Amino acid sequence: MKVMIVDDDRLLAHSLATILGAEADIDVVGVGASGQEAVAGFRERRPDILLLDIQMPGGDGLDAAEQVLALDPDAKVVFLTTFADDEYIVRALRMGARGYLIKQDVAQIAPALRSVMTGMRVLEGRVLERTAAMGLAAGPATSEGARPSAFAALTAREYEVVQAISEGLDNAETADRLHLSEGTVRNHISAILAKLGLRNRTQIAVLYYRTSQRL
Repeated sequence: MKVMIVDDDRLLAHSLATILGAEADIDVVGVGASGQEAVAGFRERRPDILLLDIQMPGGDGLDAAEQVLALDPDAKVVFLTTFADDEYIVRALRMGARGYLIKQDVAQIAPALRSVMTGMRVLEGRVLERTAAMGLAAGPATSEGARPSAFAALTAREYEVVQAISEGLDNAETADRLHLSEGTVRNHISAILAKLGLRNRTQIAVLYYRTSQRL
């Protein structure tokens, strides 16, 4: 996949370019430092994913993303920012952004971008909590009444495991998020597969995104 990184912290942007560029399936085709550079770079390089900071000089990332999506409604814009602000999240998701990540765990960026390339929307944990609280989550909230009927047979905890899988978390990460052991997570996955008649975790994620509410 071709990725362009735009962040006014040039050291961070070039560090991310080095880290992501080391991945066999990622080609960093450009680095920018402003909203204007994001739009110009997208026009010139047509990256598969535009990884974009929000607060920048020369036009912020949200304005830049709107211009990019006006140029190409199918563009994959992923925000990478320090701000889990409700207003930013709402605007980003409503404009059609494919991801909203918080600058914490750099190791999770590459897996998140791969998920975006498969058609998924990726939201960092705190952002997912905020969107759920606002009724804007990529999928429904975890309450029994809100989940799609396809998952009606699952317990609340099993459904939380489904959501973690759908965000691209592995067993260890799911265990850490839900404060479970990895063995318990594996048991939950086995139960989910049996109840839903599925074969693997990929099918779980596909079913989740097919039945979840889209913005």
